[in-house]
Amino acid sequence: MTIKKTCNKALAILAVGAGLVTSAHASYIVSGESKGLQWQASNKLTGAAPGGTATFDGVTFDPVGNPIYHPSYPEHSGVVGMLMQTENGAFICSGTLLSDRRSILTAAHCVSGGAGTANPLSTSVFFQPEGGLAPWERIYNRPPGIVEIDVSKYTVHEEYTGEVIDQNDIAVLTLSDYAPDWARSHYIYDEGDLTGKDFNVAGYGRMGDGAGSFGATGRLRQGYNTYDYAWGNSAFNGFFDGFFGTADVEFSYLSDFDSGSPVNDMSGRIAAAVGAGLAFADTGLGDIEVGVSGGDSGGPNFINGLISGVNSYGLTFGQGFGDADEFFNSGFGEYSGYVPTYIHAKFIEDAMVPAPGIIALLGLSFLGMGLRARRQSA
Repeated sequence: MTIKKTCNKALAILAVGAGLVTSAHASYIVSGESKGLQWQASNKLTGAAPGGTATFDGVTFDPVGNPIYHPSYPEHSGVVGMLMQTENGAFICSGTLLSDRRSILTAAHCVSGGAGTANPLSTSVFFQPEGGLAPWERIYNRPPGIVEIDVSKYTVHEEYTGEVIDQNDIAVLTLSDYAPDWARSHYIYDEGDLTGKDFNVAGYGRMGDGAGSFGATGRLRQGYNTYDYAWGNSAFNGFFDGFFGTADVEFSYLSDFDSGSPVNDMSGRIAAAVGAGLAFADTGLGDIEVGVSGGDSGGPNFINGLISGVNSYGLTFGQGFGDADEFFNSGFGEYSGYVPTYIHAKFIEDAMVPAPGIIALLGLSFLGMGLRARRQSA
């Protein structure tokens, strides 16, 4: 698990959004240069402890990895895998069951190229079996016990531009049926600014060990990181306004994938480079720290079991600012970007399915209005 703003096509990393196809894996990566800084970003968890979320020695792939990154049940039972069928093939993302038990919170780029563009031909949502899957099993292989439910409605944020870095990269999907009883549903975290807060992050993306991501998607992993800042933090004095494109990024939050060495502290080094001094220097949470990778897009950030953010994108400013190598591969130093839920509380609430009791009360209310109108006209 090395989470980046990407979906996965088949077993390959793929980001939905504008950009350049840079490999046979059809990985869409957007790059640019602004105000003297070069960057690469992609719509896309790798663990820092020995064994990582999985291991690969160049010959043998071990999908089990270090148990500290395995999900806990029932805590992570509401984190779902998503399979989207489009005219261009099949894509993979992650999502989270909301409190109405009929809605999935995810990233908009998983199901849209921008507000108003076409949705997938179909989307299937995969729930873990009660008690969860074994750590080596892939949910998309449909092992016994999983529950698969189709999506019947897509609600994409109306201000989502389709750009890779966009604080409105958020969507709510309505299921055609209720989630299984054992799946834990979640409310959102709406207590404001996330800067400096630790969070749990989860997803079904590609796995890794800090040296890059590898292997197939479909195995749920989790870990921790810290929200370092948002691009609109006052310490930056507007430096990142319009830096990446036209989309709103003021509340786009970042964490970097720390190795424990200041060399890989991209958040601290970038902040210092744009005039914020050492205010954001930090070397991470140790072994429990993770980053995001292809297929983790749309997955949750949790603070005390509440959804505080949605996995949105990956970003690097290169080796000169802490990337562990020359490759954009979800390794140490690279950024993960998130969409905070607190700025989208009304959008999420409005998109959810009303409780049956509320629908009944509304029906009675309209009935009462009709009866009163008839009496007045009689």
